[in-house]
Amino acid sequence: MLQLPDILDARDRVRETSRHTPLEYSHTYSSMTGADVRLKLENVQRTGSFKIRGATNRIATLSADEKEAGVVTASAGNHAQGVALAATRAGVDSKIVMPEHAPISKVKATRNYGAEVVLEGTDYSQAADRAHGLEREENRTYLHAFDDPDVMAGQGTIGLEILEDEPGVDTIVVPIGGGGLISGVATAVKERNPDARVIGVQAAGASSAAPSLDKGERVSLDGVDTIADGIATRSLGEGTFPIIRERVDEVVTVSDPEVAVAIIYLLERSKTVVEGAGAVSLAALLFEKFDYEADETIVPILSGGNVDLNTLTNVIVRGLVETGRYLKIRTVLKDQPGALESLLAILTAHRANIYAIHHDRTSRDVEMNDTEVEIELEMRGSDHVEQFLEDLRDEGYDVDVLA
Repeated sequence: MLQLPDILDARDRVRETSRHTPLEYSHTYSSMTGADVRLKLENVQRTGSFKIRGATNRIATLSADEKEAGVVTASAGNHAQGVALAATRAGVDSKIVMPEHAPISKVKATRNYGAEVVLEGTDYSQAADRAHGLEREENRTYLHAFDDPDVMAGQGTIGLEILEDEPGVDTIVVPIGGGGLISGVATAVKERNPDARVIGVQAAGASSAAPSLDKGERVSLDGVDTIADGIATRSLGEGTFPIIRERVDEVVTVSDPEVAVAIIYLLERSKTVVEGAGAVSLAALLFEKFDYEADETIVPILSGGNVDLNTLTNVIVRGLVETGRYLKIRTVLKDQPGALESLLAILTAHRANIYAIHHDRTSRDVEMNDTEVEIELEMRGSDHVEQFLEDLRDEGYDVDVLA
């Protein structure tokens, strides 16, 4: 099983390629939670995520013959970029298999770092099957995204940095996909500060860790569905599962809407861009998925910032909906002069700002003398939304909330 000396050796190997990322105190989240919150900003790491650490360490351990033959891996994006850059810097040819629906920005970045990209499958597992085929066909070395002790050791260097920058840390909150990151971090932390808690977080739509721990063996999901694509794996690794079982204190899950809210807060309050997988740790804290004491020093690891802009647009809208900042409604008016004006008067009284309005007389869902209206609104919060909808209904409007 992975041990602290493995991580100390990895730190020497990755020092010139990866950055010692900031550990920043957050007044905002400390005030919101009552804890002493410090964000580990792996989103500003080279290639935009922590994955460069494990990739660099693994490639450094290859033999001369293995380097000559090249490497192959499968990844939804961040491991792909880490392997691509680490391999290019080491003069090693790399081929990366990514799911067909991987974010375009991550595919382009992987190619720009020097790798050949093959798009195959609907998720990580199917991409991995193709990558293993290339491993056999071309005699390449397969670099697993998480289920490899050298990769885990590289990721564990994050734990060493946290302990160096904040020796008194009480709790570290870590995203879990396949488990490589948390296996490395938990090993580094528990061997140097056994009293520090390590809390793992998965997205509800890709949650295999909690049922695996409950059952005492790895559980594989039939599929995954989450905006946190960087941790959208069907199961923990064979090597990561026993480490998580032994060294992780608790595993919790967060929903996609909760992740969206965390991303919104990071953008608006912290001026920080974080992808879904990187925001799950903060979401777990903000939505109180685990217990903690007042003034407890808590470090959520923001593991990556490589969010696709199209995905980010959708996440922002969802986050605004969840925080009561965006509202889309539909109602039916009489098709006569002044009907829309009366509705707009209520909007004006509530100072609801109109983004867009669609007035449809041709809808088959309404009577011939009625018209359907859809309105997108900027609101000021959940209380504002609740009072606005209550007043509309008191005035006799039948309102459907669309978003």
